[in-house]
Amino acid sequence: MLYHLFDWLKEEGIRFPGSELFRFITFRVLAAVLLSLFITLVYGKKLIKFLQKKQISESIREEGLAGEESKRGTPTMGGIIIILAIIIPTLLLADLTNVYVQVLLISTVWLGIIGFIDDYLKLRGKRLAQQKGETYKKSGKDGLAGWFKILGQVGLGILVGATLYFNSEVKIWREYVGKVPPADTTNVIAKNVNGSIKYFVPTKSVITTIPFVKNHEFNYEKLLPASWRDYTWVLYILIVIFIITAVSNGANLTDGLDGLATGTSALIGTLLGIFAYASGNLVFADYLNIMYIPNLGELSIFIAAMIGGCVGFLWYNSYPAQMFMGDTGSLTLGGIIASLAIIVHKELLIPIFCGVFLVEALSVMLQVGYFKYTKRKFGEGRRIFLKAPLHHHYQVKKYHEVKIVTRFWIVTVLLVVLSIVTLKLR
Repeated sequence: MLYHLFDWLKEEGIRFPGSELFRFITFRVLAAVLLSLFITLVYGKKLIKFLQKKQISESIREEGLAGEESKRGTPTMGGIIIILAIIIPTLLLADLTNVYVQVLLISTVWLGIIGFIDDYLKLRGKRLAQQKGETYKKSGKDGLAGWFKILGQVGLGILVGATLYFNSEVKIWREYVGKVPPADTTNVIAKNVNGSIKYFVPTKSVITTIPFVKNHEFNYEKLLPASWRDYTWVLYILIVIFIITAVSNGANLTDGLDGLATGTSALIGTLLGIFAYASGNLVFADYLNIMYIPNLGELSIFIAAMIGGCVGFLWYNSYPAQMFMGDTGSLTLGGIIASLAIIVHKELLIPIFCGVFLVEALSVMLQVGYFKYTKRKFGEGRRIFLKAPLHHHYQVKKYHEVKIVTRFWIVTVLLVVLSIVTLKLR
């Protein structure tokens, strides 16, 4: 809003001291980080007191894990402050006409609502049990039904996928190959890149980055027979649905130790910020030989707000946590990361930089699947891990919570570095 306000005032011939700074993305990125940090650090404490007053606290499932009792009664639904720390700076500082910013704001609000409803239903179940004088025991059946969460994620996937495929503002610039085009050639853009004139053609190809191959690009059209390529949009939307659902649930499963999901999301957000900046800058895109995506720079404001929100929330969420984000935060952060990866065309790198989310989700699926299989075959369910998700496995092995979280962060840093390296590995 401030961005548009100062832009309008400039058109009207009214200038305030420092208003020209809003023309620079670097200034707005810095402002977004500081503002999101301010919101989480200052109002995070106020939110904790409010949640404590309203007795909105976490119910711990009794699984015999170390430190389990100390977490009982800790305020939850703290993801609200992360969402506000993302939305407010973005609304104030970003160009709200940018389609990518619009998609991410919708994704944030959409999954935030789903997560909030889930957390609310869990709390309502707890209160109803207390009113009846019954001992409340948390179970996997609390909150929203699994199919409803999936339905919400599918709906968001359809929205994101359809927007990115059909919106006329979503384009990739492909370098013109061949002889220098004549001056009257339409739809060819000449740019001075690193001291030489290059020619580009805007296109709407569904191309993505694929690591460890020569050209490191892949067109989803190649997955379909030539006669079916008019329906590439269906395939693309299905892929987007799968990615958003998988990453969102992976982040949700990772949110089981103090600071684990928050810190991991901040590190992944930093990587995606680098990708967005590089792909949105013609010079860097040319140097790294990656696709140039116009108007992607505005995403930097949103990503900066996300990183600031996560880091600020970590102030209260680090061990011992004073507040949990709940599904309100974890589902939202996972959906944001998935949407960002799709927008910057790096979704096939998700198994690398979201490796922690992937392993956590796989550990649950393998544990449940193997337990059901062995129960049918042998009459007794057996387990692969001592407990799932994977971070609980290490808790049972008597690793301290802080050590588990720190090591998962270190793994994420290594995976982030590897993801960056893939840009030059061919």
